[in-house]
Amino acid sequence: MLALKTGFAGLRRTAAATAIAGLALVAASHGAGAATELKLNAQQSAAVGQISDFINGFKTLQGEFTQTGPKGTVSRGIFYLQKPGKMRFEYASPNPFVIVSDGNWVTIKNRSKDKADQYPLSQTPLRLVLSDRVNIAKEAKILSVEDTDSSITVTLEDRKNMVPGQLILVYDKASNALQQWVVVDGKGRRTTVALQNMVPGVDPDPELFKVAVKRATTQGKKSDR
Repeated sequence: MLALKTGFAGLRRTAAATAIAGLALVAASHGAGAATELKLNAQQSAAVGQISDFINGFKTLQGEFTQTGPKGTVSRGIFYLQKPGKMRFEYASPNPFVIVSDGNWVTIKNRSKDKADQYPLSQTPLRLVLSDRVNIAKEAKILSVEDTDSSITVTLEDRKNMVPGQLILVYDKASNALQQWVVVDGKGRRTTVALQNMVPGVDPDPELFKVAVKRATTQGKKSDR
């Protein structure tokens, strides 16, 4: 989902950063200079539109994910989405992170240390994928489109320049679903998230979108949010 100007402070590095940037379906390019935006032809516009249609085609979605980091580290977990604005990415042990959006705030929590960071949803690229409607071709800067018989691969950047890097989306035509994304950060490091066993239309437990956050009181003690 996600502080923000540096990739959510590294977004607690690999685990949190990938889920936030990836789910948002947008990223920004800093550093070596912005890439040239592709002028889409009719076929490319239709291909990108298929991915937008997939995102717009569900109100709730749940499933499993497998994440492979830049150094080959593999993490797995489960995710839940509920539009508008709600999300939970929960990593399986030993990865201690959980990422939750309650509709207003995105919380990245390290459960093993009981520490968390929070960011307004409106200031993260997650606002796009968790909105009721999204138009990738309009809201993102498309750099390339590869349309084959089996898949559509789109490389893009965020027009709002909020998260360094680029995002590569891979859409599977056979299943008519987003198959994976690859996050390329501002230093060229690649993290891949593959989605499996996705089920739309199942109402998740509202408690999934709540997370306890320790906050400092005026006396310097901690209190639950």
